[in-house]
Amino acid sequence: MHRISRLSLTIATVGIAAITLVGCSTAGSSSGTPGSTVAVDAPAAVPVEASFKDNVLTTKDVEIKITDVKTIQVGEKGNEYGDKPVIAFWYDTTNVSGKETDPMTAWIFLFQAYQDNDPNAENKLSVGSLPDDAFLDSQTSKIKKGGTVSNAIAYELSDTTTPVQLVASTLAGQDEIGSMTFELK
Repeated sequence: MHRISRLSLTIATVGIAAITLVGCSTAGSSSGTPGSTVAVDAPAAVPVEASFKDNVLTTKDVEIKITDVKTIQVGEKGNEYGDKPVIAFWYDTTNVSGKETDPMTAWIFLFQAYQDNDPNAENKLSVGSLPDDAFLDSQTSKIKKGGTVSNAIAYELSDTTTPVQLVASTLAGQDEIGSMTFELK
C-alpha cells in the first residue's frame, strides 16, 4: 500500500553514501604516536527496529501504546460536535530518544487510518475532534526524555460496519512499519 519507489530509494542511498564519505575524511584524524593514548568513540547504540504489534508502536524516538478504542456515534460524549461517527483511540506516548515531541504530533506523524470500503480508491480517514476533554491542555505538551503523556484522537468514519486499518509508517507514509485492523463496535 505505501512503498517507497526504487528511484527515491536509490537517491536516498547515494545521498547517505556521500554524507558518509565526507565524514570519513582524514582531516583532523587522531592516529597518535607510539606510546600515546588515542580516544576512541564508543560504538553507537544499536538502533531500535521499528514495530507495530499488540497495540504498541515502537520507534527509535517514541513508543505509543494504544490503551483503548471506541466507536462514538454523533451526539454521544466525545463526538458532541461532529456530523459523522468516529473511531477514537486513547494512547500513551513515551519519549524514548529525547527528541522534541508531543503526543498529538507523534501520533499524526506516524499513523494513518483507512476504511477499505471503496473498490476503486483508498479511503484515508480524516482526523476528527478531540474525543476526550481531559486532554485539552496536555495534547501538545512537550514530553521529556523517558516521560509518558496520555492523549486521545478520533477519525471520522465513512460507515459504521467496515473495519478500520491503522497503519504505522515513517517518512510521511512512505515506509510502512506495520498495521492493525480494528472492528467497529
